[in-house]
Amino acid sequence: MTAELVRGQNHTLPQTRLEIRVSAGSPVVAGATLGDENGVVRGAEWIAHPGSPQLPGLEVSQQAAAGHRLAVDLEALPETVHRVTVLLALPVGVGGPTRFGATAAPFIAVTGLDGTEIATFTLTGLDAESAVSALELYRRQGAWKVRAVGQGYAAGLAEMLADQGLAGAAELAASIQEAVARSLARSVAPPPPRTPEGDRVRQASGPSDPGPAPAAPPQPPAATPVQPAADPGTASVAASAPTPGGPINYAHPRRQHAAPPTPPPTAPPAQPGQAAQPVAGDATGWSMDERLYNQIWGMFEDLARAAAAYRSAVDFAESRMDQELDRSLADPRNRIGGAGDRAREEARAKRDELTARAREVLDRDLAQLAAEAAVVEPALPAAYAGWDNPVWHAHRIPMELPMALRLGDLHLPERTGLRIPLLVRLPLERGIWVDSGRTASEAAALLDSDRLRRLAMETAVLHAARLLAVYPPGEFSVHVIDPAGSAAGPLAPLVDAGVLAGPPAAGPQGVASVLAHLTRRVDLVQMAVRAGAADSLPPDLDTGEQLLVVNDFPHGFDDRAVTQLRYLADEGPAVGVHLLMVADREDASAYGPVLDPLWRSLLRITPVADNHLADPWVGHAWTYEPPVTPPGSRVLEQVLAAVTAARRAAGR
Repeated sequence: MTAELVRGQNHTLPQTRLEIRVSAGSPVVAGATLGDENGVVRGAEWIAHPGSPQLPGLEVSQQAAAGHRLAVDLEALPETVHRVTVLLALPVGVGGPTRFGATAAPFIAVTGLDGTEIATFTLTGLDAESAVSALELYRRQGAWKVRAVGQGYAAGLAEMLADQGLAGAAELAASIQEAVARSLARSVAPPPPRTPEGDRVRQASGPSDPGPAPAAPPQPPAATPVQPAADPGTASVAASAPTPGGPINYAHPRRQHAAPPTPPPTAPPAQPGQAAQPVAGDATGWSMDERLYNQIWGMFEDLARAAAAYRSAVDFAESRMDQELDRSLADPRNRIGGAGDRAREEARAKRDELTARAREVLDRDLAQLAAEAAVVEPALPAAYAGWDNPVWHAHRIPMELPMALRLGDLHLPERTGLRIPLLVRLPLERGIWVDSGRTASEAAALLDSDRLRRLAMETAVLHAARLLAVYPPGEFSVHVIDPAGSAAGPLAPLVDAGVLAGPPAAGPQGVASVLAHLTRRVDLVQMAVRAGAADSLPPDLDTGEQLLVVNDFPHGFDDRAVTQLRYLADEGPAVGVHLLMVADREDASAYGPVLDPLWRSLLRITPVADNHLADPWVGHAWTYEPPVTPPGSRVLEQVLAAVTAARRAAGR
C-alpha cells in the first residue's frame, strides 16, 4: 500500500534498491546529497548532480527536465553515509520560472524497481523558493526510512548546500547551473506562467463515486468534502506535467478523473498586479450543477492540502530547532557562558522565520479560497445551498435528481470562518446516524439530554425535508418510527405538511409494521433485480426511494426488529431504502458488539458542532457544523408546502 506523505512524515522502506520519480510543471534540476550521521555533506564528492551524475549507489539525471528518475541502491552507499537528500532546483538564466510558487507543485514517488509505489509526496506551499530539499532517505537503527521534507530556499542551490554544511557551496551551485545551461536544450519546454500573483489555474476533479473514508472527506472523496464516511475516488496515478500551452493541473495527484467536454466559465483577465477573480462553476462537468460540485470538491482538497502543508512546515521548524539545539549543546563548551543562550536564540529565530513564512503562504491560500467561497455560495443550487440561501425561497421541486445533497458545513481551525459544504452523492449509498448522545463530544456534554435529543431530531427533520425537496414529485417517501411519541414537536412540520407516507409509528406494533413493510419491499425488489423480472413486482409496491427515520432506538425494538433494522441498513441502499437514525449509542449498549456493524455502516453526524470527521488524505479533524434554518424563518414550511403542491400537481 502506497504511503502518501506530508511534510515531516516518514515511512519505512521495505527494500534498498529504489527508483525516485519526479514530476514537475516545468524543467527542474534534480540531484542528491549524501550526509553523515549528523546530516553533514563532507565535500563536493558527496553530491550527485548534472555535472557529476553518478556516485556509488546513486545516479541522477544529467539535464533539467519536467520528469526525472533517480536510481538508488542503499546497500552500495559508503558505510559513512547515513542520509540521502533529494534536491530540486530551478535552472537560472534561461527565461523560465524563477520560483516554485509560479509552477505546478512537484510530485515525487519512491518506487521499487518494478514500478510499485512505496511512498509519494506533493511539494505544496512553495512560493519564493527556487531550490528545495524534497525528501530524504535516512538510516535509523539499521533500517532505512524515507521522510518528506519540502524545505525551500529562496536564495537557491547555494543556500541549500550551505545549509547542509558544504564548504564552497556557492561555487558548486554555480558549476551545477552552468552544467544545466549546457544541456538545457535537451529539456522539455516549460508551461505558461501563472497569473501575476501566482494564483492557481485549477482544473477541478471530475465526478467520483462516494465511498467510506475523510475528507472527504468523510467519503468526501465521493460525497463531497469529508467523511468518516464520505467518498473519494482514489485511483492511483502519478501526477503528470501540464501540456505546454495549457493550464496547470492542480487536481489531487493521486486521483484520476474523466474530463467532460463542457468547458467551464473562465474568469476575466486579471489586471496587472492583481489576482484573477474567482468564478462560480470553473471546474469541468457536463452541467453547471456538476461543475459546482467538482469546484466544491476542489476547494475542499485545496484547503486540506494547504492546512497540511502549514502544519507540516511548523512541525519541521520545531524539529529543526530541536536538532540544532541538540547539535550545538552537545559540545560542553557551548553550555558555559553566553554561547548556549546565543544558540537557543538563533535556533528559535530561525524557527520563527520558517513558521512566519509558512503562515504567509497559508494566509494567501486561505484568502484565495475565501474569495472563491464568497462567489460560489450564492450560485449554488438548492440541493447544495444552506438554508439561509435565498434560492430556497424560490425553490421548485425538480424533475431530475441532483448529483448531491448538502448535509452541513466543514471547517478547520486555521480559519473557522471558511466553510466548505459537506456534500453526499445521491442516491444515498449509506445510512445516516445523528448521534444524540451526550458523550459524543465536549459540546454535546454541555447540553442536557432532552435538549440534545430534540436538536438531533430537528437535524434529522431538516435532512428529510431537504431530501423530499430535491427528489422529483412522488419519487421519495418518508416513514417515521417514534416509539414513545417523544419527537412530536420536531416532527410537526413534516406531519402538518402531510408529506409523510403515514403517521409516525408508535409502540412495538407500529415499529414491527413499518419494518415489515420496508423489509418486504427490499426482498421483492432484490428478487426482481436478480431474476431480471422487474415487471413482475406487485402493483401496490412503491418502487420509489424510501427513507426510514428512526427516533430513540432501541426503545420499542425487540430482537426481531433489531435484526430487520440491521438488514435494512445493509441491503436497503442498493434497492432504494435508506436509513436515518437518531440515537444514543449508549442506550443500545446492552446489545454489546452485536450492533457494532450497524454503527460502522452509517455516516455519523452530530446535532452540535463537532470535529469528528476526517479527510482521506492527511486525516485532518474537520469540524462539522449541522444545518440550521435562520432564526424566525419559515423556509422549512415553505419548502414542505412546495413538496405538497408538486405532489398534488403530479396526481400523487
